[in-house]
Amino acid sequence: MGVEWLLVCHGLVTAVVVVSFLCGRWPIFEGTFIQRIHHFLTFGAYDYFLRFVGAVFGHKCMDAVLSVEYYCCDRPNPLLQIVYIVIISVTYYFVAKSCFAYIPGYYLSGIHRYTSLLAVAVGILLFLLTSFSDPGTVNAENVSNYISAYPYDNIIYSEKECSTCKIPKPARSKHCSICDRCVARFDHHCGWMNNCIGEKNTRYFMAFLLWHFLICLYGTVAIGLVLAGRLRELRVVDILTVYYGIENSFLDLAPNIVQWLLGSYNTQILLMVFLAIIGMLLAGFFGYHAKLCITNTTTNETFKWQDYIEWQRKLREAKVSAEALKQSIDGIRSEKQPSSSKWRAFFKKSPLEDVVIVKNNVYDKGFFHNILEVISPFSARWSFTQNKLKSR
Repeated sequence: MGVEWLLVCHGLVTAVVVVSFLCGRWPIFEGTFIQRIHHFLTFGAYDYFLRFVGAVFGHKCMDAVLSVEYYCCDRPNPLLQIVYIVIISVTYYFVAKSCFAYIPGYYLSGIHRYTSLLAVAVGILLFLLTSFSDPGTVNAENVSNYISAYPYDNIIYSEKECSTCKIPKPARSKHCSICDRCVARFDHHCGWMNNCIGEKNTRYFMAFLLWHFLICLYGTVAIGLVLAGRLRELRVVDILTVYYGIENSFLDLAPNIVQWLLGSYNTQILLMVFLAIIGMLLAGFFGYHAKLCITNTTTNETFKWQDYIEWQRKLREAKVSAEALKQSIDGIRSEKQPSSSKWRAFFKKSPLEDVVIVKNNVYDKGFFHNILEVISPFSARWSFTQNKLKSR
């Protein structure tokens, strides 16, 4: 029983670490131990490590560590791409080694040996397509076309020049400091892809997220069916009820079946839990980006809108405060002004109450148009190409 509990504890700790690392900054975890674990994993542990290196080995070693950090975090590098290939390859290897011996089985046919390999191959293909495709690089040749495709809204985007590329900066674009290029309809720089996610490859990125969620769901269900098949083939329920006298009810059988599964198929259960956790994270990430696509917004623009709304709110509060101060001064000066009812003053809305600032996203042109813009970006359309030829 000690081994089973050790496996359960290992799975729970792994789940907490993975969720904390990937989702610790989500608003739902604010102020919780998940956020504190995330801070320790992403900042605290590294800060303590730097101090330790500086105190024990001196500043030269600390400078060497900082150089490695600069290469890994601030420059294009294939480290996370390699990590992805290792994770998906090792996971598939363990799934094949631990589960293929029971396929075909009671619930699964032999075709799943090949469909699983095909699913992983398609996932790797989408990964390569997203990683090595052009995200929509803005240069002197196509900048006028992108300016026509994405007009300035004069709210969060106004006419300006990229200080690095020295070309006009189209609306919705951003100069990526890691890739050192301007990217049209910039969403974010993805370290896993070693590439920016922009106007041209958002569709590949969304397909990558959706497909890998489906792979994790498929793997979780398939392993669950393998274990359920083993229960039927080995007649575990009959053995527990007939030979061990356990009552044939869910509450009595479940603990014994779980104990038997953890003792006999612990590798399969760990793989199933791992795939389920990664699948839930991918589902959340895909849902977030799907919402952005439906509203024709990017990750970069969500921060810009937050800054704009906060600035508008502070500006509105300052104007209301100034108006309230002016009215109070006028009230003091006006001696003949009749006193208002106390009940009316009690129920009167305070001028300092927050006023709702409406986000006016001019790029949101409706559900179908927004989806079409992701599936068929402007730069892939015939009109964009014709404008590019005319500009020459």
